Amino acid sequence: MKNIIKILILFVCCSVFKAQQTEVSVVKYEDLERRIQQEKDKLLVVNFWSTTCGPCVKELPHFMEVNTKYADNEKYKMILVSLDRLADQERVLKFIKNKNLTAEVLLLDDIKRMNTWIARFEKDWDGNIPVTLFYKNGSKIHFNDGEMSKEDLEKTIKENLQ
Repeated sequence: MKNIIKILILFVCCSVFKAQQTEVSVVKYEDLERRIQQEKDKLLVVNFWSTTCGPCVKELPHFMEVNTKYADNEKYKMILVSLDRLADQERVLKFIKNKNLTAEVLLLDDIKRMNTWIARFEKDWDGNIPVTLFYKNGSKIHFNDGEMSKEDLEKTIKENLQ
């Protein structure tokens, strides 16, 4: 019995470490746009955040709970897009590990063109974060400006995940 418990604990620990990223991919707007299109067969949740944004950090545990709930669904995917500076890439990676972020994290290094790409994602987005966009079949279906509750996140996913 003790051996079974040890094996289970080892399995759980390995699963947690396996789920976390060991590096953060740095992308430009066009890369992110292509990445979104690559997931067009899924309900895609794209959250823009930063390690220095209080509301962003506050909502991430809820996002991880929901991501864990739907992670085995092949028609679902969550991507967290960090708007931290490229110079803070190591801090973002440390944050991923410390906060046990299991969704894919990308670092969007395109600050100079921010006024261009923000409007391309959503005409009503004023640049504040957190912001969450939902895509289905490659098209945007929902825009949430500001902190999103766990309940609203789950409701939006349930309504569109079919």
